[in-house]
Amino acid sequence: MFPSVTASPRTASPSAVDAALARAAAGERLDATDAETLLAATGEHLERLLEIAGDLRDAGLAASGRPGVITYSRKVFVPLTTLCRDRCHYCVFVDTPGQLLKKHKPAFMSAEQVLAVVRQGLASGCKEVLLTLGDRPEERWPEARAWLDEHGFASTIEYVAHIARRVTAETGLLAHANPGVMTVDELRMLRPTAPSMGMMLETTSRRLFEEPGQVHFGSPDKDPTVRLEVIEAAGRERVPFTTGILVGIGETARDRAESLVAIREAHERHQVDGQGHVQEVIVQNFRAKPRTAMQGAPDADLLEYVAAVAVARLVMGPRMRIQVPPNLSDATEFGLLVRAGADDWGGVSPLTADHVNPERPWPHLDDLARMTAELGFELRERLTAQPEFVLAAQTWIDPALRPAVAALADPETGLAALAANDSGDTPVDGVPGDHPDPDLLSSLPERTVKRLAETAAADPLALDDAEWVALLEATGDELDVLAATADDVRRYTVGEAVTLVVNRNLTSTGLRASATADPATFTLDDVGAIAADAWDLGATELCVQGLLAASEDPAGYLDIARRAKAAAPGMHLHAYRPQDVRDLAERSGLTLDEALAAMRGAGVDTVPGTGVKVLSERVRGLVAPTDLEIDGWVEGITAAHRAGFRSTSVIFYGHVETAAERIAHLRQLRAIQDDTRGFTEFVPIPLPGPAGGVALVPGRAPLDEHRAMVAVSRLLLSGSIPHIQIPWTRVGREASVVLLQSGGDDLGGTLLDGRVKPEAGIEHGLELPVRDASAMVSRLFRPFRLRTTTYGQVGPR
Repeated sequence: MFPSVTASPRTASPSAVDAALARAAAGERLDATDAETLLAATGEHLERLLEIAGDLRDAGLAASGRPGVITYSRKVFVPLTTLCRDRCHYCVFVDTPGQLLKKHKPAFMSAEQVLAVVRQGLASGCKEVLLTLGDRPEERWPEARAWLDEHGFASTIEYVAHIARRVTAETGLLAHANPGVMTVDELRMLRPTAPSMGMMLETTSRRLFEEPGQVHFGSPDKDPTVRLEVIEAAGRERVPFTTGILVGIGETARDRAESLVAIREAHERHQVDGQGHVQEVIVQNFRAKPRTAMQGAPDADLLEYVAAVAVARLVMGPRMRIQVPPNLSDATEFGLLVRAGADDWGGVSPLTADHVNPERPWPHLDDLARMTAELGFELRERLTAQPEFVLAAQTWIDPALRPAVAALADPETGLAALAANDSGDTPVDGVPGDHPDPDLLSSLPERTVKRLAETAAADPLALDDAEWVALLEATGDELDVLAATADDVRRYTVGEAVTLVVNRNLTSTGLRASATADPATFTLDDVGAIAADAWDLGATELCVQGLLAASEDPAGYLDIARRAKAAAPGMHLHAYRPQDVRDLAERSGLTLDEALAAMRGAGVDTVPGTGVKVLSERVRGLVAPTDLEIDGWVEGITAAHRAGFRSTSVIFYGHVETAAERIAHLRQLRAIQDDTRGFTEFVPIPLPGPAGGVALVPGRAPLDEHRAMVAVSRLLLSGSIPHIQIPWTRVGREASVVLLQSGGDDLGGTLLDGRVKPEAGIEHGLELPVRDASAMVSRLFRPFRLRTTTYGQVGPR
């Protein structure tokens, strides 16, 4: 059994805390005993601690010329290898060679795979490439040593230097090297390739390293003495360095205090013109992960974590950047972290997952900016090197990298240069390497499916329609290559996790003013009971869609929403297709925008992007003439996005449409996404029955039809619509497992029938219990997590 947070209680006498707070308020230098005392602050003492830490942060930002600014770095997270020689008891990042084989995953990402992801990150406005990997895997695993030998590298860190050099040379982005323990020679090797580097100290506790059963036992690179020497060596080599502590892995309050003081002392020993080399101190909270030895340990206590952030600020002083990872805390906790003196959110990606914490998705950058503003601060983008180091590039940045750093930096502030339209996910223009070199593309051998897939993985916009059609019509071994390439893109962008939302459907077409004998109909009183029942069964989403009967008052759309929210206030209401919204507007005498505003007021949170088969009037006329006209659907979904609603997106395929019409559909969805950023996912749905099931390639097996559609969807929409959902109700569970290996990362919803009016939901009789979904995913050796409708972390009830 691992200790929950500390191995000894956090206690200090009130008078000792008062004395330490007085010293902190007077600006005195705090020692480890002061820090340990302040870590025990609770109640009014904790309030005072936060006040002092926040004031110190504010003074530091003002002195730096950016008062009221909290920073972040827009990054691409590249997991170069998940092999490692260490055995940390809380880690899900690492794999064994056997696990790699089961996942069809290479020992190391190839340079081509890295650059494919990095180019997509560039198109999303990223400027940092975080190279994260396990420590020295070649010293434990023969498979790692064999890969390096085959590719001509003496060590993993030599390969890191090679990748970092290519990233900057070919895309203009800047690498942040995070390869673990490094020797002096390795720091010197990496310095011309990466303007900053990092390695978490985590803790100075020797007990956690030396005692059997503790979190770092058996992990040679977690020796605190070794890690402190790396921090010292980085200072001697003038490397802007990121380090920090990990809170809640069994360390004592004294360990935390000594760790922070040790970082400060190393930082101060290597000052140049009053500036030390530690550019930011991360205070990271432990989050238990499944399939680890610490999976049963409680997460770091919130107030202890907040106190650690505040003490880090007081120990490190006003000029240090104190970083807290935003995805490891609930948004409701951000205010406490900012009050505690934090001033940097760290790296946040609009493209790639947090591969170290796959169960914790990044906040959407627009949401992060909004939440930061609500706390009274402005969110500004920085580079991988903090502004002070960019402005002092002659001292801190290797000459080989200074032009690349200068190309991305604001020369006045040292922050990232502002783009013309610098919203959360807006691509940045004018950065070297915006697209793959056209000469390189034109020099490729014949445009085989393999070459086309590789080109699409690097830049989805590089292929023309005929080339996309060739991919969509791939068969045999070429289809296998296509699916594998798409799955690699999925792996290295959204990550390994497979997600599911616990939900229930309610078909609004069944609403009646009075009860009827038809079990598919329901009254407004039933709506409340259905919502409450779904909530009690664990649902977080109620999905409502379908035209109201012409005999029913159109106010029923809003009444359903109000009744559902009143009965289950915490339920996310995912309701009404563009066609339903148009019906509400026209029959109520409202404009489209007024109807959407009324829906928001009634409690609708997001909208389904259904009600369309293929974005082609020819197809609509033949297959679904009663559907909303294509222009009307586009107008409706765009208006919903601009009104602040996010939505799903779909295609229903396998009927009269051509391959070219499918490609046009995907391109149009991508164009809408470029404009609104409103789509959360794409669902390629085969149309069953007499009107569907038509093979695009005669004789191709149904499963291969679906594999091609999923793979092309992943490739063409990559960097735009992040998630590809597998419609398990249409393809079946066994086929869904295969499609999750073709680029899919989501299983949609559980579709609970519930105990109240189960027939009132479309697809009733089909359920995917959480335990069944988890079992499906476990066969793939990938993590499984429940999600919210918008792919966030499900919070406590």
